[in-house]
Formats: sequence, C-alpha cells, structure tokens
Amino acid sequence: MPPRLTKVDRAYLWPILLAVTIFMASGRSELAVPDVDIQLSKDKIGHFFVFGLVATSILRTPRLRACRGRDLLIAVLLTSAFGCFDELRQSFTPGRSVEFADWVADTLGAIVAVSVYAKWHSYRRLLEWRAWRRKP
Repeated sequence: MPPRLTKVDRAYLWPILLAVTIFMASGRSELAVPDVDIQLSKDKIGHFFVFGLVATSILRTPRLRACRGRDLLIAVLLTSAFGCFDELRQSFTPGRSVEFADWVADTLGAIVAVSVYAKWHSYRRLLEWRAWRRKP
C-alpha cells in the first residue's frame, strides 16, 4: 500500500497542481489575439485571479505560513517568476503570443492576494476552515 500524504505533503501539493494545470493550459495552441494596450479584459482579470490563487497557495505552505514580510516576498517572487516563465514559454507555442500585460496581471494578482491573506484575518480563517475535521 502506498504511503498516505501527510498534512505537510498536501500543503505543497496545491501550488504544484495549480502550476501544472496552468502549464498545460497555456501550452495549448490557440488563435492568439494580442491586446494592443493594457486594458481590463477577461484575459487580464483571469491572470490576476489565477496567479493570485497560486501565490496564496504558496503562502499557505508550512515554511511560509507565518506571513512575515520575507514570506510574502518569496510567494510573490515565485509566482511572478512562474508567470514570466509561462509567458516566455508561450512564444514557442504556435498560435500563442507573449504579452507583458499578462505578466503584470500575474504579478499584481500575486501582490494583492498575499497582502489580503496576510492582513485580512477573517479571510485567512475562512481559507483555513475545514468542513470535515477528524476527531482526535
């Protein structure tokens, strides 16, 4: 029987699953319609929220959970670097385009998400709430 994932292992699983999902979705060849300027399109809003979720899931890992300034910075930098890598990788995918505005939306989403998670305690408690708790 394979070993069960511990609570710590599961904490790292979410950011990895999100990154893999983004990697697979952005590698699909589609007709690219680049924006000519930075505007609030559905695409940018999607980037903002999805990469905000990535940053929050990174911040919820055991090593960064304390939400110190360094922890917030690490979560934002990792998310921003992944967003940059993902945009550059799209340049090798036929039918996809690289947009600086997408990376900006990724990074801004990460900054806002970790800031809200760190400062808004009721939001953090909501995310940490578990519907089914095991009784000791």
